[in-house]
Amino acid sequence: MTTTSAALDTPYDLAPDRVAACERDGFVHLPGVLDPDVVRRYEPEITEQVIELNTMHLPMAERSTYNKAFLQVGNLWKHSDQVRELVFSRRLARLAADLLGVEGVRLYHDQALYKEPGGGITPWHADQYYWPLSSDRCGTIWLPLQETPLEMGPLSFAVGSHRFEYGRDLPISDESEAAMQVALAERDLPVYNEPFALGDASFHLGWTFHHAGPNVAADPRRVMTIIYIDADMLAAEPVNHHQEGNLAATLPGIAPGEVAASPQNPVLYRR
Repeated sequence: MTTTSAALDTPYDLAPDRVAACERDGFVHLPGVLDPDVVRRYEPEITEQVIELNTMHLPMAERSTYNKAFLQVGNLWKHSDQVRELVFSRRLARLAADLLGVEGVRLYHDQALYKEPGGGITPWHADQYYWPLSSDRCGTIWLPLQETPLEMGPLSFAVGSHRFEYGRDLPISDESEAAMQVALAERDLPVYNEPFALGDASFHLGWTFHHAGPNVAADPRRVMTIIYIDADMLAAEPVNHHQEGNLAATLPGIAPGEVAASPQNPVLYRR
């Protein structure tokens, strides 16, 4: 029987056409990235950390659109050795490097994103709006911790949206949702929205616009994400206050123009 450690180190069998699809479309949905039993091993610990570290306790009706979308807890790897095993997985890091077409990747940070029952939409947005990074060689593995049917609000993607620049100045908000609905319709970009089986994961680039529907199911939509950057990525001069905060919090001690190599950003895989 394959051990959990081996399962997190063994390379994923990534077909070349999936790499091409990611570069063409800005994302890829991959089956069987982890064995379901491996996911089941880590879900209870991730959930326990989310409960312990979550700071959002307002009733749903009193929250902003952003806070209705999910409970958001970052850098769980610092709080749990077990979560660290998953976040530092060579299997996942190599997969990210292969999809980005780079020699190696660093950890930018991790995030658990739990959409509670009754949780609202995740508005259209592109993650890299928030990141002070010098290139587009960055992306996110989105790993659901349970089967995720459409009623739970799986992540959906605007196909090819990483290649146009409209909306890159919009934070996640009601305004980004409305503006991007119009922009995507005008450009006739298709939207990919499919359920995820347990063990499936997606990978999307930093400038790929994505969205999620509300969770109308009885159970929370539990998701772990890991954000990767090119191992040789340079920090960039922040262009908004969100990036200023990210530079200080996520790349501590790193100045614009320097390699994004703080102690919080270890190399997780290099060829």
